Amino acid sequence: APHLYLSLESQYRLTSAANRDQLQHAIGIWIIPGDYKEKEENKPRDKDKDGVSDKEDQCPDQPGSPALFGCPDSDGDGVPDKLDDCPKEAGLPLLKGCPDKDGDNIPDYLDRCPDQAGLSMYQGCPDRDGDSVADPEDRCPDEPGIAELKGCPALQPEEQEVLNFARKEVQFETGSAKLLSSSYEVLDEIAAILAKYTRYNLSISGHTDSVGSKEDNQVLSEQRAASCMKYLISKGVSTSRITSRGFGETKPVADNRFEAGRSQNRRVEFEIVVQ
Repeated sequence: APHLYLSLESQYRLTSAANRDQLQHAIGIWIIPGDYKEKEENKPRDKDKDGVSDKEDQCPDQPGSPALFGCPDSDGDGVPDKLDDCPKEAGLPLLKGCPDKDGDNIPDYLDRCPDQAGLSMYQGCPDRDGDSVADPEDRCPDEPGIAELKGCPALQPEEQEVLNFARKEVQFETGSAKLLSSSYEVLDEIAAILAKYTRYNLSISGHTDSVGSKEDNQVLSEQRAASCMKYLISKGVSTSRITSRGFGETKPVADNRFEAGRSQNRRVEFEIVVQ
């Protein structure tokens, strides 16, 4: 108190005489009668008037809390604003003052799924089926799948083999987009696969060898892919589930200088996709 001082003191005194060392204790009270006014020059400086002297104040130009060394805490979460990454939202000290609604230790402003506890490797989103595809990208979030099919399960090996076989088996009349009847069987098998996997779509791409002009080959590749799509639609596959494109002679898989290579380059490819 300004008018009252209390002092406590202990001393251990050494002497040259034997057995004369002493331990002394003292208590003192000093009372100043009358009005007391501390000299202005002796008062500790406090620019922001927050009760924390500038010497002790880590934010001397902003009124703050003595518990936070004189710094303000706008959101009242116990983290001073200067250390708070979210100074307008009450949060957790562990997350630099930012909130974490789902409790996954990822602050909401960095969390792609702030209402669902998730993993840091998926920016806070969960992976319910554990297939390494985060739920927002996973078209089959409750079935383990593969990334190539956006988290949906892969075809059975024998079903994938049908698609691979169709690449060679689907044939057309020479220089034409008219399907040979020998192609129908494998196309029917593809239609059956699409009927089984209703969430999957089909991408059809046509390719040619390098014989003829590039322009004609481009048109022929587009027409052949479209012929396959038309046949599958006639077998009940929805138009919305199939796309077709032609690449002409731009994507050879073998050497066009030889007939064996040209034969491989004349092909239609079928790929299962998930939109």
